[in-house]
Amino acid sequence: MKEFTPEYLAHLRKIIHDRADTAAREELSDLHPADIAELYQDLDLDEAEYLFKLLDEDTQADLLMELDEDDRAKLLSKMDVADIAKQIEHLDSDDAVDIIQELDEDDREKILSHIDDVEQAGDIIDLLKYDEDTAGGLMGTEMIVVNENWSMPECIKQMRMQAEDMDEVYYVYVVDNEDRLRGTLPLKKLITHPSVSKIRHVMETDPVSVKADTPIDDVALDFEKYDLVAMPVIDSIGRLLGRITVDDVMDKVRDSSERDYQLASGLSGDVESDDKLFAQTKARLPWLLIGMIGGLCNSLILGRFEGGFVIDPALALFIPLIVQEAMSAHNLQQSSFKVLPTALLTSVSLRANC
Repeated sequence: MKEFTPEYLAHLRKIIHDRADTAAREELSDLHPADIAELYQDLDLDEAEYLFKLLDEDTQADLLMELDEDDRAKLLSKMDVADIAKQIEHLDSDDAVDIIQELDEDDREKILSHIDDVEQAGDIIDLLKYDEDTAGGLMGTEMIVVNENWSMPECIKQMRMQAEDMDEVYYVYVVDNEDRLRGTLPLKKLITHPSVSKIRHVMETDPVSVKADTPIDDVALDFEKYDLVAMPVIDSIGRLLGRITVDDVMDKVRDSSERDYQLASGLSGDVESDDKLFAQTKARLPWLLIGMIGGLCNSLILGRFEGGFVIDPALALFIPLIVQEAMSAHNLQQSSFKVLPTALLTSVSLRANC
């Protein structure tokens, strides 16, 4: 992992200021897209845009997926529709859908119309129909699929053709003539059974799969339970639709955990520790106001029992009970006469037992 020291950042900014393209490319050549995304956090938008244009198209696409949502939105705002479409053409279908979902409805249609690969555009449109919090909204369509009736030589030939446009191959999925998932073909079987008559004779049956409408939380549990790196997605009648990879699931789990943490911390929006004071205050303001209003209401309710607290200070132990009963009652005045005697009798009983 590259460490971006103040000296390095100053050196890089000088290169950017001088528009030294060759030197800038050399600095970026050894960096992973994830490292470049981290570097962008220390640069302003103009500096980030300059470096982005120096990258090759594949690295640009990978970098877009490594950036957080806010930084990605800023970078995309500096690009026209045609340029965004070019970036999407270099992404897997599931990653392309993630980016398009962050855009306005009008921008989505314009970008899809600029994608030259009609098949890819059609896959993206199909995936956009699924809820983003379900397996269908998380799956991609890039996978190797073979027919159970193929011979091994025919299978290998088709696999080579399908793998040309894929970055990663996780499993080889086996389907029947109706595209229903039947099994998976392990690499070992390809090596040890080079002349088998039919793929169905050597495939592994009953693979772990998930339906397209399954919630993400359930998908994550299956990945953990079965130690999977990828899982096929099927429809209600068992037809193979796509696949989900473990990195996509972990991204969703992390995002969900961050949202839960922010809610528990009283945050109504995404903020970072290094954000400006105004941004952090703005994110906390709704819950601060709710807390202030709740405190005022509690003060008004407890003020009605001030005399009782003076007579017997032990009543303070029953403040939670008093507040709960008083707020749930339809008439505050009636609640005062009901709750105070109950608490008082309980206090007297406790003193008598002591």
